[in-house]
Amino acid sequence: MFKPSLPVETSRLVLRPFTLDDLTELHSFYSRPDVARFLYWEPRDLDQVRTVLADKAAVTELTDEGQVLCLAVTLRETGELIGEVLLFWRSREHRQGEIGYVFHPGHHGRGYASEAAREVLRLGFEGLGLHRIVARCDGRNTASTKVMERLGMRREAHFVENEIVKGEWTDEIVYAMLRRDF
Repeated sequence: MFKPSLPVETSRLVLRPFTLDDLTELHSFYSRPDVARFLYWEPRDLDQVRTVLADKAAVTELTDEGQVLCLAVTLRETGELIGEVLLFWRSREHRQGEIGYVFHPGHHGRGYASEAAREVLRLGFEGLGLHRIVARCDGRNTASTKVMERLGMRREAHFVENEIVKGEWTDEIVYAMLRRDF
């Protein structure tokens, strides 16, 4: 079981549990086609975001493999919700995890995704005791691969047309990091 001490603060960000009060701000980027473009889901309407948000807000600890902890990323100075970071517990036996992130395009290019994802790697390695953490993205999502590289993750795979996403074949890029490399 892993119950992180929240919130987690960096010099510019606060990573905290989602609350139902985050609905409008979360919808502001979940509803955007440019945000959903490389994700498995289409832009979401307010009711869909409300449902997803309730699920996110309900999880503040990881009690077993297969679960995901999703944290709101806010600006430290203003409290504005600018994105989310995720820690998936993939395997207890093999001490494997995965990270993910989604940010509002209005906050791209400022290093926020790298700053927040670095803290999620720390939570996975130091808090959950993981041995290996992966991150995956659509092969066209070069911005995401740059984040993984800035984190020091190693590019391990490029799967060519391995999934049909939104009706088209897409490539998948996989990066990984071992605890000793963190």
